[in-house]
Amino acid sequence: MVFVDLRDRSGLVQIVGDQKLGELRTEDVIALEGTVKARPAKLVNSKLPTGEVEVEAGKVTILSRAADLPFEVTSDGLQIKEDLRLKYRYLDLRRPRLAANLKKRHQMVSFIRRWLDERGFWEVETPILTKATPEGARDFLVPSRLQPGQFYALPQSPQQYKQLLMVAGVEKYFQIARCFRDEDPRADRAYGEFTQLDLELSFTDQAEILSLTEQLFTSLVEQVLGKKILQKPFPKFTYQEAVKQFGDDKFDLRDQKQRQDPDLLAFAWVVDFPLFEKTETRQLRPSHHPFTAPKDEDLPLLDQDPVKVRSWQHDLVCNGHEIAGGSLRITDPQVQHKIFEILGHTQQEIQQKFGHLLEAFRYGVPPHGGIAFGIDRALAVFLGEPSLREVMAFPLNASGQTAVMDAPSPADAAQLKELAINVRK
Repeated sequence: MVFVDLRDRSGLVQIVGDQKLGELRTEDVIALEGTVKARPAKLVNSKLPTGEVEVEAGKVTILSRAADLPFEVTSDGLQIKEDLRLKYRYLDLRRPRLAANLKKRHQMVSFIRRWLDERGFWEVETPILTKATPEGARDFLVPSRLQPGQFYALPQSPQQYKQLLMVAGVEKYFQIARCFRDEDPRADRAYGEFTQLDLELSFTDQAEILSLTEQLFTSLVEQVLGKKILQKPFPKFTYQEAVKQFGDDKFDLRDQKQRQDPDLLAFAWVVDFPLFEKTETRQLRPSHHPFTAPKDEDLPLLDQDPVKVRSWQHDLVCNGHEIAGGSLRITDPQVQHKIFEILGHTQQEIQQKFGHLLEAFRYGVPPHGGIAFGIDRALAVFLGEPSLREVMAFPLNASGQTAVMDAPSPADAAQLKELAINVRK
């Protein structure tokens, strides 16, 4: 008698049969006809959801033979070199931990869509080929064949498009958006591309945005992920309070004992950020982005002492990680123009990079604001994964190499000629 574990995406079940089962190799793909029976009491496996039954094999057909695998796919895989795992990601995704992560990701996104649809939000897709605008990271540029020497940029976020949708009267918008940023990778940030929930409302204020987001996250983590929340409603700290109390604006409210519980999530809001910050390379840069509204009472400080201006930015932290951020937006074209000037943009740059937005504001714009959270980062935090690449199907590695496929890679001479590009070596 031969025992074999049969796996599909729903889990494992034990197969019992004769010596023909012994001809199977690990990871062979088969079709099976058989009879489901209760296991003998002494062979029940309480650690397996199907541990009380087994399948008595009848007809077994080998559909595809599997070669020797470069690594096993039954453990969590964290001890295997990541570059090797990503090279054979289609095998890596067979391991139960990653399959479960993909399923949770699907359930999470599906829940978000239903939840927002029930509250009157419209899902609107915004362009992937767009214009380079300064949002804090390097752009990925795409050459135009029809207009040689001109370039598109892949969006770092749908920020300006969602504001234009508010001008258009959409009022309640969301998108599961693909975003692209050429920035250095780290464990809590994916290189190249990531997915975020992007959300924007008209005729709103910060209190409504925070309340809506809190309701969404509470429903999501309790109903979909089966997690517990440390404090409800989420505690709120000003930026100054957070830095004074925790030494950082990304903090963990759990004590040492609570941090041993993988199902406990500690959310908190941080508000009243500085509108600007100083850096080693720039006199002033936006703390969030240049479209964040300054606090009304701090508007006079834009001319007097802009470093002291507070903003309507709001960040959501969980277990020591920032997982969401947003703000009320500037809707006064004169204030927006002044912000660009303070950031050092010339009149020509302002018109070239942001003229379309300032022009749109001339035709009536409702007060609006919103929030975005990274699907990859949030899910990695919720599931306690060491890297957000563990919740992505085909992530880029730390050096910017795509999983499985050999990219980036050289373009052939004909393509470069068609795009009027000359590569210097």
